[in-house]
Amino acid sequence: MFMFIFLVVALVVVVAAVTLAVVGGGESAPLPEAAAERLDDPLPPDRPVNRADVEALRFPLAPRGYRMADVDDALGRLGAEIAERDARIADLESALAGAQTARVSMDKPVEGDQGDHQ
Repeated sequence: MFMFIFLVVALVVVVAAVTLAVVGGGESAPLPEAAAERLDDPLPPDRPVNRADVEALRFPLAPRGYRMADVDDALGRLGAEIAERDARIADLESALAGAQTARVSMDKPVEGDQGDHQ
């Protein structure tokens, strides 16, 4: 009978200690507050993304790696900005090629205008 009472008291003490450790403790609690469900977008909303932004990008860990939605959102944003930059580069290259063609055509002498005036 003494052994049974001892085991019950020991069980109550262990359960109480675990409960206090989990529930109590405030800031120094062994179980920290759960992280936010969604990532606050660390990419700047007011300007284009640059290399430093991409290098500083860190995703919060989830039980099986990273949250797919966070990664998908960031990759979607980066993909859109890269597509926009590619289109801008193509426009600028087209404009440059047109300007170079116009310059070459202006530099060529006109036929019949070679200084052979008689």
